[in-house]
Amino acid sequence: MEVIEFEKWSPSTDDPRKREYAGQRTAQEVFEELKHRLESQGYLPDEYFLLDSHWEDGREIPKDANVFCTADYGGSEGVYLDAYIRWPEHNQLITRKFFTGKTLGENGNDLDRMFLISSAITKAFYGDHATHTRYMKIGGVEDDTGGAVVHLSQQEQRTIINALVEQRERQENTLTQTEQLLRRMTGSITAYINEVGMRPLHMSDYDKAVLAIRDGEMAAFTEYSAKVPDQADALLVEAAGRPGLVGRNMTAMLLNGRTDVDYSSYCDACKKAIDINDPEKALFLLHWAEHCVPEVEPSFYGEMASYACLDHRFIATQIIHQCSSEQIAAAPSRLLEQFAMDHDFRTLSELVDKGISGGSNSAQTLHTLTYEGHDSWMAESLLEKRMWVDPDDYNALHACVQNDAVDVAKLLLDHGMDFERYQQWAERRGGGHEETAQALAEHWQELQSQQQEALAPGGMDLA
Repeated sequence: MEVIEFEKWSPSTDDPRKREYAGQRTAQEVFEELKHRLESQGYLPDEYFLLDSHWEDGREIPKDANVFCTADYGGSEGVYLDAYIRWPEHNQLITRKFFTGKTLGENGNDLDRMFLISSAITKAFYGDHATHTRYMKIGGVEDDTGGAVVHLSQQEQRTIINALVEQRERQENTLTQTEQLLRRMTGSITAYINEVGMRPLHMSDYDKAVLAIRDGEMAAFTEYSAKVPDQADALLVEAAGRPGLVGRNMTAMLLNGRTDVDYSSYCDACKKAIDINDPEKALFLLHWAEHCVPEVEPSFYGEMASYACLDHRFIATQIIHQCSSEQIAAAPSRLLEQFAMDHDFRTLSELVDKGISGGSNSAQTLHTLTYEGHDSWMAESLLEKRMWVDPDDYNALHACVQNDAVDVAKLLLDHGMDFERYQQWAERRGGGHEETAQALAEHWQELQSQQQEALAPGGMDLA
C-alpha cells in the first residue's frame, strides 16, 4: 500500500506529469485513513482508538511534521499506544499527542501486539521496503486475553495460507475471520485475489471491487467496478466511506457522467463521507448532487448538515457555508436547535440570514437560548433578524415565560403572537412567573393601543 501523506499534491499546471504542493491535510482526515487501514488489516486496538481533541475541527497537520509512537502498560489496566506529532516551529521542535489506542489485555502478549500495531502505524506513514514478519493471534487459555504473537517464516506463512484456503472452501457460512486472516497474511487485494480468487469458492466481481476499495488499490477497483455497472450505486456508498485521496478518486470515478444515481444511495454516500470526517468529499458530493441525482429533495442539504452536526460540527458548518438561501430555507428546523445547543451564534446568524424557519423546534431553540438568561441576547438578535416563529406556537412563548426572558417574549408579541390567546392556552399548564406575565400583559396593552390609534380616523397618513 502507498504511504499516508501529510501533504496534499495536485498535477502541475506546467507539466501534468509532475505534482506540485497544494497544502497540508487535516489531522482528522489522516487519522481516519490510518484507522481504516489498521481495521482492514486487523491491527486496530480492541478497546478504543481516539484522535486527540487538539486536532479536531479541521486543524491541519503542520508542515514538515513527523509521527512517532510509544507503547506501554497503563496506570490502571490495559496496554496503551500513544502517537505524537513533532514539527519545527520558530527554531524549536514542538511535540503534541496525535491519538491514543488501548487494549484491555495487560499481559506480555498484549504488549507485544501493541508494539506490532505501533510498527504498522510507522510503516503506514514511512513505507515498508521489505517483506516483514506478519503475526497471528492464536487463542490460548481463557485468562490470556491477548492470545499469542507468533512470528512466521515465508514457508510457515505458505502453510498457514493453504490451510486457511482449505477451511474457506469447506465453511462458506463462517468466513469472516478466515477472510480477514487471509487478507492479513497475503497483504493486499491483488495478492489476495491471486491466492484465493481462482479457488473453487469464487468471489464475485462486486466483492473484488469492494475489497479493492477497502485496500485502496485503484487499478484493481477500476477493473472490477467496470464489470458490475448495475451495482455502481452500492459501490458508491462503499467508496464514499473509504478515507483518503484514493477514496475520493474512487468516488469521483463512480460519479463521472452519472445522472441517474438513486437518491437514497446518494444520501447514504454523503453520510459515509461525513462519518469518516472528510469535509472535502462531503462538500464534493453535495455540490454534485443535483447533477447526478434525477430528483433531489429540497431538504437534502439541511438534512446532511443536521446529520454532520451530531458528531462532526466542523463539516456541518462547512455545509451551511456552501448552501444557498433556498437550500437553507428548506432545511429542517432542528438544525437551528442543534446549533443553539452549542450556543454557536455565528452559525445561528448565518442560518437565520439564509432563511431557516424556527418551525416545530422554535420552543426548544428559544428555551435553550434563554435558560438561566445566559444567552437571551442571542435569541433577541435572531428574532430581530426575523427568525420565523409560527404566531400560533404558544409553546415558544411559554418557553420564554418559564425562563423569565421578558424581552425575548416581547419580540414574539411584536411579531404577531396573541397574548390573550396564549393566556387561555397557558391556564391549563399552571401558573407562576407573575412578574413576567405582568410585564407582557402591559406590553400587550401598549401594542393594542398603538394598533387602535393607527386604525382610528386621522391616525394614519397614507399620503
